[in-house]
Amino acid sequence: MAHNRESPRRKLARPFHLVGLTLVGVSSLFHHAASANPPESRPAPRAAVGRKNGEIRLDGILDEAAWIDAGLIPDLAQQSPHPGEPTPFHTQVRLLADEDHLYLGIVCSDPEPERIAVHTLSRDGDLTGDDSVAFVIDPFGDHRNGYQFRVNAAGARQDGLISGSAEPSLDWDGIWDARVSRSASGWSAEIALPSRTLRFDTRLPAWGFNAERFVARSRTTLRWSGTTLDSSLADLRRAGSLEGLGGLEQGVGLSAAPYGLARATTDFSADRSSLIGQAGIDVTYNLTPGVATVLTVNPDFAETEVDTRQINLTRFPLFFPEKRPFFLEGSDLFEFGLDLGTDFIPFFSRRVGLFDGNRVPLRAGVKILGRAGRFSVAALDTLTGDVPSAPGTNLFAGRVTFDADEHLRIGAISTRGDPDGVHANWLGGLDAVWKTSSLFGSKNFSVGGWGARSGGDVPDGRRGGWGFKVGYPNDRWDLFVQVNQFDGALDPALGFLPRPGTRFYLGGMAFQPRPQGGPFRWARQFFFELFPTRVDDLRGNPESWRIFMAPFNVETQSGEHLEANYAPQFERLEVPFQVAPAVIIPAGEYRFDRYRLEVESAGHRRWSAGNTVWFGGFFDGRLSQWESFVRYASSGGHLRVEARAENDFGHLPEGDFIQRLLSLATAYAFTPDLVLSILSQYDSETRDVGLNARLRWTVRPGNDLFLVWNHEWQRPLSPEDDFSMSPSRDELVAKARWTFRK
Repeated sequence: MAHNRESPRRKLARPFHLVGLTLVGVSSLFHHAASANPPESRPAPRAAVGRKNGEIRLDGILDEAAWIDAGLIPDLAQQSPHPGEPTPFHTQVRLLADEDHLYLGIVCSDPEPERIAVHTLSRDGDLTGDDSVAFVIDPFGDHRNGYQFRVNAAGARQDGLISGSAEPSLDWDGIWDARVSRSASGWSAEIALPSRTLRFDTRLPAWGFNAERFVARSRTTLRWSGTTLDSSLADLRRAGSLEGLGGLEQGVGLSAAPYGLARATTDFSADRSSLIGQAGIDVTYNLTPGVATVLTVNPDFAETEVDTRQINLTRFPLFFPEKRPFFLEGSDLFEFGLDLGTDFIPFFSRRVGLFDGNRVPLRAGVKILGRAGRFSVAALDTLTGDVPSAPGTNLFAGRVTFDADEHLRIGAISTRGDPDGVHANWLGGLDAVWKTSSLFGSKNFSVGGWGARSGGDVPDGRRGGWGFKVGYPNDRWDLFVQVNQFDGALDPALGFLPRPGTRFYLGGMAFQPRPQGGPFRWARQFFFELFPTRVDDLRGNPESWRIFMAPFNVETQSGEHLEANYAPQFERLEVPFQVAPAVIIPAGEYRFDRYRLEVESAGHRRWSAGNTVWFGGFFDGRLSQWESFVRYASSGGHLRVEARAENDFGHLPEGDFIQRLLSLATAYAFTPDLVLSILSQYDSETRDVGLNARLRWTVRPGNDLFLVWNHEWQRPLSPEDDFSMSPSRDELVAKARWTFRK
């Protein structure tokens, strides 16, 4: 008897083909609406960069004669909360360039300068409650990829990579400098951005550009372009045009960043100590003005911040973000699909150099990153060293995208290798994303689809996956629907897939009105939310579902946040689930209700605090989860202290449990270039106290000295020693990193 049975490849092609047809239909359906009405129904603003003649002393004071010839943006317009309305916060942006730098001088008037808010001086610190200025650049003119830079009123710097219109990845660190100055009329900033920090198309007559100022105490945002409430600074489709940058040079395009370190380690349990020295180098060369290759030899990441610990009360693995600088450079180019989040990441760089929770030495790695015309390319190839749990191996990931037009981007991704060094594994995928910010004049709309397939030493069964999403993410209405399927044998050894063998149905609707006076004039914005999620197995049987509702969610005019939630939930366990030590929930079906109350004070205050409590049913019992924080920042932001605590109390027929997670983060900044940060963490599951202290001195941008101390204490299991701690491990590292460019 013959069976009409599709091959796995055919099954992958069909849903992606349907998604492709949908994208073509959407493109033709909305092409007129997205092109006949340009963003905000008006042309994007234009500005020209002046030519720098004379020296600029970077001190935050625009008193040098060179600024007289600067290009000028005379004032920024209010974007939020009342677009276009006048404010007392006049903001002037001046622009200069020479062969090697782009300079910005930003003058911020403030009628009450004593109320300017500053909470940190740390590099890449939390600036959400600080007065700050920021700018974004699109040096390829593709309206998708670029850079964001932000400086607060004390000179703390923050930078990130932009991919699409999502919020930027702030883990990237570029080489640039900024200084600020306070005065009786407000504050000002001088910013110097070296051209060699950027990848850009030297043939492009103009770059996409936008500038922003944020006034923390009134939560007022001012912007040059993209001044509707539906706009975000990272959305480069709404940027203006910056002309006159044709003289910027990239030099030879060669830079070298050698490092040297000394590491002293003590293992108290094994009574063993060691002292070693180590050296390595990163070399970058621009193959073309837009495409660079990066070679790293014997890299070390001693200065990387440690992971923030998490409590896991689910049966699925937790996600920890990448923090290592070598892997963050160009990481935005590997992004796949439309808003897949952590449900599926085809290439997750933390798989490289880590295996079974243990570090694996990296001998060498090479990357190719950049843009050539309508194409973007990203490729990474690494060679790992031998460890007892995994022999050394070669790991590869590559990604190519093509901009078919101003809205549609199609791409492909491929990975090869398995971190265990023994098994073979590969993955290939295709995706397409169509976006506009000018639907019906100035609305955001997006639709995307993807398909993927893995191979090698993978389990038997279907090895593919596919999905699509349609979204309408705007200020008053935020709507989306999404479906993703992950076959049981889809096995991305270099990716992240917590729930194979499932089909996800996701939807969301948020109505977000902004009251205009009346009895609700105290409220800045309400958020009435409904987000249902259902996860089935591939036979169509529900594994879990959840309906998250926010009948009350509000941000006040002063920045406080109040929220109440209701979330009915269903879970089906095919095998028993150990939720905590000695507490095992039996297989079966469980239906329960969860509730949440959340209160958080405004971030611009010197003291801020918040508390979130989840309570209600949990499988066949009850669970209460308390998450609290308190934060203090000294005047001027030199000292910042934040204490956090999570306490989970479970009461189940199978047993009771308590899980605790405590952390204390302290940062003292002598200057924005000399910062001491200390993070202490304790969790009751490992009974381990970890301390990570890091002193970073940026001698000048690109040249850093680090002193890092890691110490761990172990808490015994015996109840009579409940509060005693014994040291288990100690590590002290001194590292110097220098950058040379030509």
